[in-house]
Amino acid sequence: MYSGVPQGWISLTETNKTMKKILIAALAFTLILPAAVADEGMWMLPLLEKMNAKSLKSLGCKLSPKEIYDINNSSLKDAVVQFGGGCTGEIISDQGLLVTNHHCGYGSIQKLSTPEHNYLEDGFWALTADQELPVPGLTVKFLQRMSDVSDVLEKAWNEVMDACRAAGMSDEEAVAKALEVREEARAGLKKQVEEANPDCTVEVVDFYNRNVAYLIVYKVFRDVRLVGTPPVSLGKFGGETDNWMWPRHTCDFSMFRVYASPDNRPADYSPENKPYRPRRSLQISIKGVQDGDFAMIMGYPGRTQRFQTADQLDAMMEQLDLAVKARTVRQKVMMEGMSADSGVRLKYASKYASSSNGWKKWQGEKLSFRKLDIIGREKRKEADFAKWVAQDQERTRKYGQALESVSKAVSGSREADLQKRLIAEALFNIGPVTNASVFKSVYQRTLRGSKDSTAALSEAVKQTSALFKDYDDALERKMAKAMIAFYLDNPAGDGKLVDVLSVSPVETLVDELFDSSIFASAQKLEASEAGGYSAFGDDVFMKIRDAVVERYIALSKATRQYEMTLAKGSKDFAGGLLEWNGPDAPSYPDANRTTRLTYGKVMSYSPKDGVLFHHYTTLDGVMEKEDPENYEFRVPEKLKTIYNTKDYGQYATKDGRLPVCFLTNCDITGGNSGSPVMNAKGQLIGLAFDGNWESMSSDVMFEPDLQRCICVDIRYVLLIVDKFGGAQRLIREMNIVK
Repeated sequence: MYSGVPQGWISLTETNKTMKKILIAALAFTLILPAAVADEGMWMLPLLEKMNAKSLKSLGCKLSPKEIYDINNSSLKDAVVQFGGGCTGEIISDQGLLVTNHHCGYGSIQKLSTPEHNYLEDGFWALTADQELPVPGLTVKFLQRMSDVSDVLEKAWNEVMDACRAAGMSDEEAVAKALEVREEARAGLKKQVEEANPDCTVEVVDFYNRNVAYLIVYKVFRDVRLVGTPPVSLGKFGGETDNWMWPRHTCDFSMFRVYASPDNRPADYSPENKPYRPRRSLQISIKGVQDGDFAMIMGYPGRTQRFQTADQLDAMMEQLDLAVKARTVRQKVMMEGMSADSGVRLKYASKYASSSNGWKKWQGEKLSFRKLDIIGREKRKEADFAKWVAQDQERTRKYGQALESVSKAVSGSREADLQKRLIAEALFNIGPVTNASVFKSVYQRTLRGSKDSTAALSEAVKQTSALFKDYDDALERKMAKAMIAFYLDNPAGDGKLVDVLSVSPVETLVDELFDSSIFASAQKLEASEAGGYSAFGDDVFMKIRDAVVERYIALSKATRQYEMTLAKGSKDFAGGLLEWNGPDAPSYPDANRTTRLTYGKVMSYSPKDGVLFHHYTTLDGVMEKEDPENYEFRVPEKLKTIYNTKDYGQYATKDGRLPVCFLTNCDITGGNSGSPVMNAKGQLIGLAFDGNWESMSSDVMFEPDLQRCICVDIRYVLLIVDKFGGAQRLIREMNIVK
């Protein structure tokens, strides 16, 4: 294992390492340039002082970069968490109270719901501390610090590349070996820091297509409890119809509380745990927002593709088109079952929501790609880039093969990647196949840890049985038939799996499988434990699961030969782009689920000629959209009473209306859901929860005239907590300023 760990890492001392050479010019340039307007950019927190200080101040931010990110003193980053691994949340009291989006808490709320206590449909408010509900498996992650380790990993890379070339190895062999040693160096860094900091988890994360790497330290809290949520009629008002659309009127929030051990450290759930005492919680401003006001958002954006080539984007769109088709089939069957039975709706609400969000986004992305000529613009950019590279011998040496290498890798792996996506969307979404996969994974993991096969079997049965809480046999059969038929009818279907799934007509095959499998029935599953592991290993759906996994792995191995070519080409392309674009271009990396800051203004927009969308909506729009016959547009009677009596209290605007949502031009993507939208003083004014339909290609190219972030106004959130939920004890916890 490579052990080139520099002195001082055990204590996590912050260093003043310079960014990679490709960024030095950009950093220097930003120190002398007049501050530019920022809206595009998901900026890295450790570089704010160097890259964004003047721009932040010019736009009206009242905070210094150190007040936003500081590893030695309390700063805004201490109040912002990654929620559940895929969203963002923020701490809004000194007792660990956390707010995030309703759709971020949706799965947890559904997990806690029963037909007798349907918190999704009815909402939930813990009016006392002992009513707060623990959510098994839910975690929140606090950033401690980020430190540049690029030099350590680059040294490991270069030493191996030089040695391999001296030994006469091919470039592909050298890159493969260098990547292996680089991973060993990453593991060495991670291990040493985690051993010295037992309450922390450590990640070593690449940026700019592996041109830069940071070691990131987090504290993960494992006792998180549901405190309050509006009913789905408010938290998901507008449903899929309004998803990704403006004007918007969704009260998209839910509240949780972080608990810690009595000494304020991360701990598993215990009745002895106490509300977490955070280093920082956000003040809440109910002053309101105006068009042109400064706004900033901190969060954990998921993935963007702003350093990908046209070939990569074309292949991505082919995969997304397949995914949309598969989900259209599955969601149609699922919705039919949910619409016919309220019990089924509760069981499948979270599954449907998680599927449909991407399904609609990808359709919008396809439309935006075509309307905005995204791939055509990327091709023209690459042509100009290639001309620039060819004008200089040194640039040709460094970047001359980058585009060709990426193209070769994409072309070589494209068919196998499409087959893998088809397997993932169709076959891995068959209920008993999922159950069999969970069973086998839990069994093998537990067996490795305990070496006790009886205990491993018991744990696998226990965890797999829990899946049947959200399982309906009749609906699962219908979905299985639909997805197997979809797979068999698709040209990308793999021949070997087609043979396995074609032994009899789909209708007959599925019914026979479900009738005989122990993974299609909780009762059969639990009753089979006495027969030992063989009863599970020989099950018909376990055999199908094994065949599917075997083929998926084979396809992955077939594409492995292209991974090194792609890694090298992508790294060189990103490095070349940074050098070519020069110091005056935005110098931020693609989103990768690490903490970022984006900032801009509250801003209206015009989606097309003759149409202007204002920057805000009000409760008037909720009432205008109400349709008691449409599940997506129901309005609770209590909210209608508040509206009719105008009982808005301190949350009303000067003209007596209640604000609901507003727009900013901040640069966000998936993972920013639940992120705090803050004013110039760092006070909470809203929660980011969506993007707009006209800029669905924004993960690839930022569109300043069109791209907007949709936010729920914090005044609407507080009114629902206070007037609708009656949870004044939560209001009293918060630091609310006017």
